[in-house]
Amino acid sequence: MSDNDFDFDLFVIGSGPAGQRAAIQGAKLGKRVGMAEKKSVVGGVCINIGTIPSKTLREAVIYLSGYRMKEIYGASYAVKEHITMADLLYRVDFVIKHEIDVTRHQLLRNGVELYAAEAAIVDAHTLRLTMVGEHSSREVRVRNIVIATGAMATRSPEVPCDGNLIFTSDDILTLDHLPRTLTVVGGGVIGCEYACIFAALGVRVTLIDQRDRLLPFVDDEITDALSYHLRDQRATLRLGEAVSRIVPISDEKGQRVQIFLDSGKQIVTDKALYSIGRTGATKSLGLETVGLQADDRGRLTVNANYQTDVPNIYAVGDVIGFPSLASTSMEQGRVAACHAFGAPANSVPELFPYGIFTIPEISTCGMNEEELTEKGIPYEVGKAQYREIARGQIIGDNTGLLKLIFHLETRKLLGIHIIGEGASELIHIGQTVMAYGGEIDYFVNAVFNYPTLAECYKTAAFDGINRLR
Repeated sequence: MSDNDFDFDLFVIGSGPAGQRAAIQGAKLGKRVGMAEKKSVVGGVCINIGTIPSKTLREAVIYLSGYRMKEIYGASYAVKEHITMADLLYRVDFVIKHEIDVTRHQLLRNGVELYAAEAAIVDAHTLRLTMVGEHSSREVRVRNIVIATGAMATRSPEVPCDGNLIFTSDDILTLDHLPRTLTVVGGGVIGCEYACIFAALGVRVTLIDQRDRLLPFVDDEITDALSYHLRDQRATLRLGEAVSRIVPISDEKGQRVQIFLDSGKQIVTDKALYSIGRTGATKSLGLETVGLQADDRGRLTVNANYQTDVPNIYAVGDVIGFPSLASTSMEQGRVAACHAFGAPANSVPELFPYGIFTIPEISTCGMNEEELTEKGIPYEVGKAQYREIARGQIIGDNTGLLKLIFHLETRKLLGIHIIGEGASELIHIGQTVMAYGGEIDYFVNAVFNYPTLAECYKTAAFDGINRLR
């Protein structure tokens, strides 16, 4: 087929981070790019109800609760004594509006043709666009398709998520007031983040997960520290526990939620957050018309170039599952667009950093101790506690930890694992050294600004080398 047979060289379904980056990359390559977004605004879940709102909420909580200063001024210190949901959402709304505007401007500036429409696949090169708010549709011919429809909170027909007593992560920000007690069902990234946010506000949080530890893909020592911090915030962890039933109840204290565990335990709570993962938003795409099938969680299977079984149809972002992070989704979108047009794209998924915005935040890059042990790779570790670093004392973080893992023989850096203030920023120093095959000795010879948290790298490197001796 010639270029004249197509309306677009690339058409992206969904305007979240993955779709946005795919569309802009296609435009940068001089291609005709279209995008369909069925919501009234661009940005997808990330900007409107997911990453940006939750991380902004977290920052508002940390500031207003005085969390960062409690180590210095005492547990009773707070910027505002009686924090309301309105206080928190004021900042959230401001950031969301700004990010929507920035995203839309970037797409339009790069010549991406935006459609407020729901897209469905007619065949491998044809999409039907049903316009939002209209009773009209049109078909467009496209050379390549990128599915970036994201995901939605997984629901169960047996759990009455009503947005009043029982919430999912997609509607938790519609809370009209802070509850006295909150139970979070599911200890994944989202569940842990919200558990930390509400615990920092003084809400009595119970976190339930059927696994024996939180965030199993993160280094054991880091998740142990997170569990300690949650308990220090008076949160109760029910790990290794499965939920059998969740029901709304009415008692002398009003409408509440009762949660039954398989072990026989019962929990009564003001509100519940049901956070057992996310399901890919693929139902309305018409995948069957081209022989594609999503799994039971709505996720699509792709190869290393993010192609589905139909070579000109790509899938990126949350719709393909783990790690379902905005940063990795953006890179997937870029790589997919480059591959579609034969443009070079050097991507190193094994060096993708993961940022988890719990309180304190966590970031990790490379392999952890459990993975190295399983692979039989000899290694040693070096650690630095924030309390050893002047900057840690200045900012009031005496509990942070930076951990370096390096090869016992070659001394090459294999992994970085951080919990504490600025972890998601600090990780990039180690990530860069790993990308160039650097050894732990680099940090011994490097000079870092003083006083900074970056000095943790030097302290951890000395600690690791001393272990060798």
